[in-house]
Amino acid sequence: MATDYYAVLGVRRDAGQDEIKKAFRRLARELHPDVNPDPKTQERFKEINAAYEVLSDPQKKQVYDLGGDPLSGASAGGAGGFGAGFGNFSDIMDAFFGTASQRGPRSRTRRGQDAMIRLDIELDEAAFGTTKDIQVDTAIVCTTCTGEGAAPGTSAQTCDMCRGRGEVSQVTRSFLGQVMTSRPCPQCQGFGTVVPTPCPECAGDGRVRSRRTLTVKIPAGVDNGTRIQLAGEGEVGPGGGPAGDLYVEIHELPHPVFQRRGDDLHCTVTIPMTAAALGTKCPLETLDGLEEVDIRPGTQSGQSIPLHQRGVTHLRGGGRGDLIVHVEVQTPTKLDPQQEELLRKIAELRGEERPAGHFQPGQQGLFSRLKDAFNGR
Repeated sequence: MATDYYAVLGVRRDAGQDEIKKAFRRLARELHPDVNPDPKTQERFKEINAAYEVLSDPQKKQVYDLGGDPLSGASAGGAGGFGAGFGNFSDIMDAFFGTASQRGPRSRTRRGQDAMIRLDIELDEAAFGTTKDIQVDTAIVCTTCTGEGAAPGTSAQTCDMCRGRGEVSQVTRSFLGQVMTSRPCPQCQGFGTVVPTPCPECAGDGRVRSRRTLTVKIPAGVDNGTRIQLAGEGEVGPGGGPAGDLYVEIHELPHPVFQRRGDDLHCTVTIPMTAAALGTKCPLETLDGLEEVDIRPGTQSGQSIPLHQRGVTHLRGGGRGDLIVHVEVQTPTKLDPQQEELLRKIAELRGEERPAGHFQPGQQGLFSRLKDAFNGR
């Protein structure tokens, strides 16, 4: 009976290459002859090695899945317990020490960091949008060395310690025998090159700080905390690398009249008691100009009057919010005798108070309520 290589590695038949490789690494750490010299364990190690050789090779795996034997005529175990499954030395190093480190020198050119500034705007600018000029202090490419980091007339040179590889190697002993490990070159910090004469303007960094003026378009409907992204306007990277992005965070300044709630605006108008009773037209300076608010007769304190489409423009989609006008009725704090007599007559005509000062059962007269308010009761 043919060996079930999927069962040997403990994976499903539809397992991907990543899952197969992880299963192999786990078993290799447990069953390697240098870790567990038991003869039965060595046979088991040869089995997982053969299984990995087949399942990690797309062509061999296809032959096996079709019922063939891709290892016929070949030794599954190989000499010394290392078969074709360990043909790539990085596989065995990965199995014991994790993912192999990246080879080769590091690039001196890297992407710059993103930057962010806060921009204060007025309510009408947030409602309708605007254009602002802002000044930013960011790193830009050094014009003296054009980002190379070397002084004019000079250039970077190959590191003589690592010979341009960016890393140095050393041999150590372990249970596997002699193992060669690599680390970044201490002389060039892994770049593979050194700059013997750095640029005097940027000290070899390839960039300098500078103040620039940018024009930012503020869309209508922005609110506190809204961030506008300016691609490529952030910090230039080391070595003259590509710039990051600049984010402009909006901060809306308080308005003396209106309070914003979402895209709606709210304000309060105070009118005399007589205007609330008789009705009036109240002028109000809105974001769109001067308008008259229609106060209907009998308006009570605390009522609200909506002015549709007079709020903030919706940031996404058309239309605008509303302007909600809250009415506050002002009660007079001091009455002269004539005014008091007039109010008394109004109360009598409305049947709210009798001339002798006796009140209707269960009802307090208007005049008495006013006097209570004046006396702070």
